[in-house]
Amino acid sequence: MVSIRIVIADDQALVRGALAALLALEPDIEVVGVAADGEEALTMVGSLAPDVCLMDIQMPGVDGIEATRLLRAASPATRVLIVTTFARPGYLRSALDAGAAGFMAKDAPAEELADAVRRVHSGLRVLDPALAEESLFEGANPLSDRERQVLRLAADGRSAAAIASEVFLSAGTVRNHLSSAIGKTGAGNRAQAVRIAQDKGWV
Repeated sequence: MVSIRIVIADDQALVRGALAALLALEPDIEVVGVAADGEEALTMVGSLAPDVCLMDIQMPGVDGIEATRLLRAASPATRVLIVTTFARPGYLRSALDAGAAGFMAKDAPAEELADAVRRVHSGLRVLDPALAEESLFEGANPLSDRERQVLRLAADGRSAAAIASEVFLSAGTVRNHLSSAIGKTGAGNRAQAVRIAQDKGWV
């Protein structure tokens, strides 16, 4: 039996270990590496050339969406299966746009996860049906890259001036981006815009 060689990328050691232990029990799946963040996953995929990479979304440094985009460009033969706690329609759409072949929640039964690895490896796409339907009705992420960036930075209460110094824009431009994001999310203020965007998986 030919083994499906996989790398698991997740910033939580307990989750990483649990996924590796569960999938290692499958006779046709071989866990060849585990990574703690997106950057480590890219390095590992580059050296090990696995068939499938299981990728978390929210990781420090290079997040799972960006890591997927970079991985697919550098190693097109490696398929990416997003396995995340954050099963939100915006994340699903972003993951597919980045080149992921599948998207599922971490609380899925072990047998479903193993089956998803096999299906992704065989060239199929694996999506949670309810989430896919929700994503279809939600529509595309209305926020620009800059709006997403300033909303992410605004999430911890930073001032426009503080955000401006980090992204090399004027405070006025940052305020304009925040105002536009507030309008697009239908929020009443910056904090609500951040919460809505996070809930939908837009940032």
